[in-house]
Order: sequence, then C-alpha cells, then structure tokens
Amino acid sequence: MPILKLSDTIASQIAAGEVVDRPVSVVKELIENAIDAGASKIRIDIRQAGKELIRVSDNGNGIPADELELAVSRHATSKLSRTDDLFDIKTLGFRGEALASIGSVSHLTLISKPEEAETGAKLSVDGGINSSLTRIASPTGTEILVEDLFYNVPARLKFLRKDITESRHISGLVTRYAMAYPTIRWILTHNDATEFQSTGSGDRFEILQTLFGIQEAKSLMPISFKDRNVSVDGFISDLTLTRSNRKDITMFVNGRWVQDASLTASVIRAYNTMLMVGRYPAVVLFLEIPTHLVDVNVHPSKAEVRFREQDDVFSGVQRSIRRGLMAYTPVPDLASLNLWGRGNQPEVSDMQFNNDWQIVDTSSAVEHFSAGSEIQPVQQEPLPGTHLPLLRLVGQVASTYLIAEGPDGLYLIDQHAAHERVLFDQMMAQYRSSIIPSQQLVEPLPVELSPEKAGTLEENLAALVELGFDIENFGPNTFLIRAIPTIIDRGDPREAIHSVVEAFEEDETPLLSEAQARIAARVCKRMAIKGGQSLSEAEQRILLLNLEASQSPRTCPHGRPTMIHLSAGLLERQFGRRGAR
Repeated sequence: MPILKLSDTIASQIAAGEVVDRPVSVVKELIENAIDAGASKIRIDIRQAGKELIRVSDNGNGIPADELELAVSRHATSKLSRTDDLFDIKTLGFRGEALASIGSVSHLTLISKPEEAETGAKLSVDGGINSSLTRIASPTGTEILVEDLFYNVPARLKFLRKDITESRHISGLVTRYAMAYPTIRWILTHNDATEFQSTGSGDRFEILQTLFGIQEAKSLMPISFKDRNVSVDGFISDLTLTRSNRKDITMFVNGRWVQDASLTASVIRAYNTMLMVGRYPAVVLFLEIPTHLVDVNVHPSKAEVRFREQDDVFSGVQRSIRRGLMAYTPVPDLASLNLWGRGNQPEVSDMQFNNDWQIVDTSSAVEHFSAGSEIQPVQQEPLPGTHLPLLRLVGQVASTYLIAEGPDGLYLIDQHAAHERVLFDQMMAQYRSSIIPSQQLVEPLPVELSPEKAGTLEENLAALVELGFDIENFGPNTFLIRAIPTIIDRGDPREAIHSVVEAFEEDETPLLSEAQARIAARVCKRMAIKGGQSLSEAEQRILLLNLEASQSPRTCPHGRPTMIHLSAGLLERQFGRRGAR
C-alpha cells in the first residue's frame, strides 16, 4: 500500500484516542480548563455515564467570541507561547488538544462569555466540523456540552465498561479534584440526580468524608512537611485502616492529579514493615514543587510526571509519612508490651470465638465458629492428596500459629489463613444448599461510602442477598445493613461491606458465576481471627478439627498457604541424626 497523507478527520480521531479514551477523560480535560480559568463554581452534569451527555459549566474568565473557533482547533492554547514555557508549566492544561480531540468524536457545543463582554457566543462542532458562530445571551463563564460521545467511532463504545462503572470513575475524579481545590464549589449530577456537591468553604475534611465515609475520614491523620524543594500536606491512614489495593493512594503535584508508579511506591515504602503483606494504606497527599523541577509533558493524559530532583521528592514523601506515623503512633511503654503471649491478652469472651463451644468430633465437618448456631454439619469428601491426616494439637506460638503433630511430622498452621478456609467452606456449602442462615440486627446499621464505592456496592447487591445479607439503599452513597449471615455475627458488618467493595474494585467485571465466591472469600478474610489473637486450648482444637474436614485445607480461599509441613525426615536431617537422602 502506498504512503498516503491522512485526512484531517482521521488525524484528529487518532489524536483523540490519546487524550479521550472514555467519558472520565472528557470530564478531566474540561474541569481542568475550568480551574485554569479561575472558576469558583464548577458544575458537571452527565447522562448515561457520559455517553449521552457531559455538560461542564463554570463561572471563570470565559473566552472572547473571536477566539472560540481557535479554541476548538488543534494545537491552540493560551497557556504557552514559547518553548521555554514547557519547562515551567503553571497550569493544568497546556497542550491545546483537548477541545479539538473531544469535538472530533462527539457533538460539541461551546458557549462562553468574558465578564467585560456584553453578550456571549456559541459555537458547535460536529465530528470535527465547525458550525457558524452565533451571538447569544449567557452568564459570565463557559459552558461546554459534549453529546453522543464516540458516535462516529462505534468501535470505541464497545470497549467502555458498564454505565455504573464509568460513572464511578467520574465520581472519583470529581471528588478528588474537589479535595485538591476545596475553595471551588463543586456539583456533580448523574441522570439529574445529585451525586456530589461541596460548599467551596475550603474545608478539605468535608470532602474527605465523601471520599472515605465519616468514620474512616475521622481516623485519617493530617500531616505537613516542608523541605528544600518539596512541601507535602495531606492525610494518611493509621496502621488499622488498610486496603487490599492501591486505589486509595491519591497524589496531587502542584494541583494536578497524577497516577505515578514511583510516587506510589515511595508511599508504600514509607509504611514498609508496618502493614501486612498485600495491604495498602489510604493516603491523600498534595505536593508542591517548583514548576521548573517538574516535567508534566510526559504523556498526553498528563497523569505522569518526572522530577529533576527525584530523590528529594521521594525522600520528602517518605519522611513526611514516617513522621506522621510516629507522631500519632507513639512507641508503647514497656509495661504494656505482651512479650510472651500472656498478661494483657484480651479475654476470650471479647473475641470472635465463644466460650461455650464444645470440642467436636472430626466427623462433624465445618462446625460454625459462633455461638447459638444451628447449622448442620456438612459432610465433605476430601480430594485425593489434599486432605490432612489426623493431627494432635501441641499448642499456640506467638498468638499467631498453631503447632500440631501428625504421623508424618510437624505442622505449623497460620490461624488466620486456616480460619479463612473454614469460614469460606461453610459459607459456600450453605450457598450451594440454598440454606443461608441470617441474623437480623437489633437496629439497622448505616454504612456510608464514597460515590464510586457506593456504585460498586449497588451493582453487586444481588450477590450479597444470595449470601445472607439484607442491605438497602438509604439515600446518596448510604446503605442500611438490616441482616447479616450468622457466620459473621461476631464481626463488624461494615468491615464485611468494605471488603466486598474492595473485592469488586480489583476486578470490575467478574463472571456472575464467580461473584458469590469472590464476596465470600473477601468477607471471610476480613472476619477471620487475626494473627496475634490468643486462643484457648478448646478454640485451638476446634479450628484444627474443622481444618482437617476441609476439602482444601492447605490454602486459604486466596491461595495463600495455611500451613508449613516439617517432615520427620527433615527434622532428623536438621538435627544431624542422619545424612541427607
């Protein structure tokens, strides 16, 4: 095929693919333009998750009528004038591609009026083709309508997620920018229903409550740090508030939301050795760095940055977090330390286990770990090569591991992973038998989530109902928990709900057939006994016996090993009783 020069239409659509790949990309570009215009109020209205309509209106500086056509053309911007400006960018936008790219894949209408102008002006763009400019009455500021996004590139529509997922991305974006710019009044509606709004009072905690919920927001710790070339402000979670993924690590550099792997890694390193493997903190940081030391011209999305003084930035982030953690988590007094697993241990009655349990026979598979249960034992046939031999309990070590003796050596058992497996087996057995006992709460328990997390939960309510939960929508981003499965009646139901949201955030489109198993696995992980929790001898025996009855006793539902086997031969070799064979 001979080399051909692409038409302007095709070239624009290719360029749009780098800037606009989904509705949230459009919203991001438009609200950044509004912020650059000095707006004190920004309103975002979307319909059908942005595919039908995205409207962004602001009360900023506005665009003169004679510049509207230039504003929707490629490589046109008011934010740069010479090459050197690229290395000292003080605005969020600068490429001059956003409006042109959006206009090439939608029906775009631009209405704007500067304060000094008597009337506003209107310009429409249809698939990259401009209409004639008209004069209209309008308030000061700019209003941009994006209709029928990707109507002329239907292939791109096929790659979009469900409406609830796309709208969740938009909610997350707006909420985070509202936190970065708390003096701006923000309003977000979806299908004419208000999803988020702020007062513009400058109070970041107001936005934190929306992003994390009231209770979690209260547990976040404010930090502030300033060094030679970097200042860090924001909020960090303590060691009790963790996530299963990195999605709640939010970073702004000079007011720009960035998703930079290196910055995220520096945050995780700051918590190094303090959190369990596979757990991540909730962090919101605002970094201020001299603009000439930051390169934002890395990717068309402007979500990646490079730092001239990289080590200073990363060390500043880590030091600010470490200082915050030390300030809010002082070193415990020697007298309060429980060095030998005795002394200040919680009473058994205060834990998830119950004193009234009786030691069960090994034939009673998957006995319930809760008082008052009437669940019938589930008979299971162990898989060949996976079942455990009969084990004799030796004891507990470090309030975390059980030691047991078998005919073929010693078994060191992780009590948390083992309890996960037991709870999961029981819950799934109940689900398969269509008999899932539920327990009504004395009073409905409210749980408040961020707009994006609320959307995730709402999307998966049906799967929760099948597992014994009774949850109903109770206003914007709020749900009422009325009943829970009896298997977790010793745990915090809100913890279970948060764990469900995390599970589906990691995989937004799980197979329907897998949904219940994913929920059950995550709930059991959160509700299982923890490492460091002292168990009575009876409780240790119950856990061991029920693990023996499992079909898959050697791993937890997430694939992590529940035990380490030290064979008699290995022990003999380690003690030099015989040579290696």
